[in-house]
Amino acid sequence: MTDSTFQPPPMSLGALFLRFLRFGCLAFGGPVAQIAMIRRELVEQERWISGERFNRLLAVMQALPGPEAHELCVHLGMRARGRIGGLLAGLGFMLPGFVLMTLAAWLYFRFDIAEGALAPALLGAQAAAVALVARASQRIGAHVLSARALWTLAILAAVATLAGAPFWLLLPAAGAVHLLVNAGRRGEALVLVAVVAVTAVVLRTTGLGAGGPGAAAGPLAAATLGALFLAGLKGGLLTFGGAYTAIPFVRQDVVGPGWVRDGTFLDGVALANVLPAPLVIFATFSGFAAGGFAGAVAITIGMFLPAFAFSLTLYDRLEAVVSAPRVHAALDGVAAAVVGVIVATLVSLAASLLSEAGDRAWIVAGLGAGALGALFVLKGRFAAPLVLLAAAVLGLFMLGG
Repeated sequence: MTDSTFQPPPMSLGALFLRFLRFGCLAFGGPVAQIAMIRRELVEQERWISGERFNRLLAVMQALPGPEAHELCVHLGMRARGRIGGLLAGLGFMLPGFVLMTLAAWLYFRFDIAEGALAPALLGAQAAAVALVARASQRIGAHVLSARALWTLAILAAVATLAGAPFWLLLPAAGAVHLLVNAGRRGEALVLVAVVAVTAVVLRTTGLGAGGPGAAAGPLAAATLGALFLAGLKGGLLTFGGAYTAIPFVRQDVVGPGWVRDGTFLDGVALANVLPAPLVIFATFSGFAAGGFAGAVAITIGMFLPAFAFSLTLYDRLEAVVSAPRVHAALDGVAAAVVGVIVATLVSLAASLLSEAGDRAWIVAGLGAGALGALFVLKGRFAAPLVLLAAAVLGLFMLGG
């Protein structure tokens, strides 16, 4: 049976939007559950696209930045009703999460929840959020780090990030180094590593490097809408291997300048794991924290813009490009470096959280360790919300008073 025999049914633009809005309302459990839901209904039941074509499509989306489930919705909507259909499908899928996250952020700041009676519960949830990042880094690493060279790149990227090397230097360099190693040019790869190391030291010494962001102290700085849009755009362009890979880049841009504190940022990550939405919706919370409703809109547009652009305008060409062995080798190197950056961010987040906890740090560490253990045991789309809720309840009783 040819792929041409699989077609979406005729439907109006309004019906198409509502169809994907329904997917958005049911998008619990992260990208794996979201992709499984889309595949079950549109591939297996309604035959919008063949299973083989869906697998190829997913492989391309996984190699490119952006939330895969959202990109799949855009592409399938475009398959049904052209580019306007892709736009409406993508908007429908992301809209419930955006609305709910914006409402949650408004309630969070309107009632000053972080400083009220629920503050101990939030501290417990933050410990679980760090555990979620740790579990995600393990999962992404298991998928990405399939060779010794990739492990080496990840370790070097983690060390360099903790030392203050900027990601815009590390990621392209990692892609180039792995491309050279893959071609058997190890000597040139070592020279490039040395050049990057020297450059990072110079940038650090002159104050031009990124520097690892920590919890903002004192009054928060003001953020412009343009800067928030660029923070989201950067996260959207660098989301290789899953939504959690956007965390270090968004954090660097909103915590580093002092717009948002680490604890608030972690609360956004925790909420994103509870709501029906692509997990990158955590950026919306940070945007609201830094710039109100307009800030939430600006950073969300930036975050999702690459996903729309790749699917609506470039997919057919990208499918051929991404399948090229040399491009694959470079992307593998970038993905390995991203794993290292995530691990470095995890270390920084954990240190910031324990510092904030003060003499209660051992309780917070215990809650985080327990949450991590639970995440290794529990399965299913509601595992993360249940762990976050349990950590919050335990935090309320163990950290209160």
